[in-house]
Amino acid sequence: MKLKIFSTIALLALFLSCNAQSVKKQNKNNSKEENKMEVQHLTKAEFLTKIANFEQNPKEWKFLGSKPAIVDFYATWCGPCKAVAPILEELAKEYAGKIDIYKVDTDKEQELATAFGIRSIPSILFIPMEGQPQMAQGALPKAAFKETIDTFLLKEKK
Repeated sequence: MKLKIFSTIALLALFLSCNAQSVKKQNKNNSKEENKMEVQHLTKAEFLTKIANFEQNPKEWKFLGSKPAIVDFYATWCGPCKAVAPILEELAKEYAGKIDIYKVDTDKEQELATAFGIRSIPSILFIPMEGQPQMAQGALPKAAFKETIDTFLLKEKK
């Protein structure tokens, strides 16, 4: 009798552990899917194809993206830039599929920084699907980012 109970418990434990591994695997796959939307680093060449080709259209803003976007002009040595980085990572996950978030290292992409008149960092470029982009300077809090995303980029009314 004890052997039968022990066998039943062992089988149940085996089933539950396999099931738990299956759930863990499924959750891991789901989290990979959720984490797919990350902040993307841009070079000048990528900027010209994903955001706007300002060389081809120097007098007219023509956004090339398929979703509203944020471009963070930053430097690796900049303290306020380091404070903004995790906020942008969180927002990339929260708004996955709704907006794209990019980063441009101003030390590596000086020509791009000059083209946008970047004089202080972080400088954040908010790009709606239609209309002109807007630039903000300084380390914005998450609430300010969310407000701008919701009202300016996604045009949601509160």
